[in-house]
Amino acid sequence: MKHLDEVVLVPDLAGTAVFAIEGANAAVHAGLDLLGVLVLSSIVALGGGMIRDLLIGALPPSAVRDWRYPALAFISGLFAFLFHTQVATLSPLLLTTLDAAGLALFAVAGAQKALDFRINPFIATLMGTVTGCGGGLVRDVLLVRVPMVLVTDIYASAALLGAAVVVVGKRLGCPPVVTAVIGGGACFALRIAAVRFGWQLPKIKMA
Repeated sequence: MKHLDEVVLVPDLAGTAVFAIEGANAAVHAGLDLLGVLVLSSIVALGGGMIRDLLIGALPPSAVRDWRYPALAFISGLFAFLFHTQVATLSPLLLTTLDAAGLALFAVAGAQKALDFRINPFIATLMGTVTGCGGGLVRDVLLVRVPMVLVTDIYASAALLGAAVVVVGKRLGCPPVVTAVIGGGACFALRIAAVRFGWQLPKIKMA
């Protein structure tokens, strides 16, 4: 069981750091002060995981029970605030790559944790998607804009794919680490390819 906990913990903490920096960067561009930056970075980093934990009954949520989550989100957000000039000079490709990595880490960790709590495979797949996209959705609501996950090139779908790979791997009896690597890789690859080639889900164009 300890090994399974580590399979969830490592990508969960790594995703927390990546998304905290991303949230802080969005807050700085929105003109928020230091407190606003730290609040938004924490919401982006911890929001998806907290929603997942509440839905699957993992109470109290990891972000509340384990001090490492809020501490890492705070430190990462503060880092992005103090070095915002350097962060702002990062290339769009690098930022997209980091975001895709965070999405993959959270999707894999979310699905695996749901499975550990004996949630059925379909819902576990959705929980992986919620973990990856939940924080960003709340961020956009707070910044009063249409959530990017609803309009951007393939994003939630990539998280869904990564989570589904983890669930299928579990059903086939594959080692958790193997399914986590393959699922995370699939999510990351699809997200990067969608940005590179401009892939979009079908939309209805209104006249």
